[in-house]
Amino acid sequence: MAVAAFDHAAIPIADVDAMLRFYGALGCEVHEVLPPLFYSVAFGDNKINFHGPGTWCSSEFTLRGPSAKPGCGDFCFVWDGTAGQLAEMLARLDVPIVEGPVARVGGRGLTGQSTYIRDPDGNLLEFIVYPA
Repeated sequence: MAVAAFDHAAIPIADVDAMLRFYGALGCEVHEVLPPLFYSVAFGDNKINFHGPGTWCSSEFTLRGPSAKPGCGDFCFVWDGTAGQLAEMLARLDVPIVEGPVARVGGRGLTGQSTYIRDPDGNLLEFIVYPA
């Protein structure tokens, strides 16, 4: 037996409304799992669980990294479109680009063009565009 795939990640969030709006605008499915404690966003076969302030600020909720605070995430998403379409979407959302596009080797072992931004809580998001 071995690890078969990546299923989901979980991060603490501070600004619930801004985070849900932002990820919805990126095209993710937004789910209010158990508000105000738990939310999630889904894309493809993956999802990110969001722990609202009522969870990560509580000493009773221990199913998290002990030092996790909002802004601790660093995620790479595969963009299903062109680099130009990604740039247009980010401009439409008025999201500043931190870096890129730059050549990076992704999880597929292939070189793609990556663009980096930050979400409303400061998590680093990378969008990689693989060659067709």
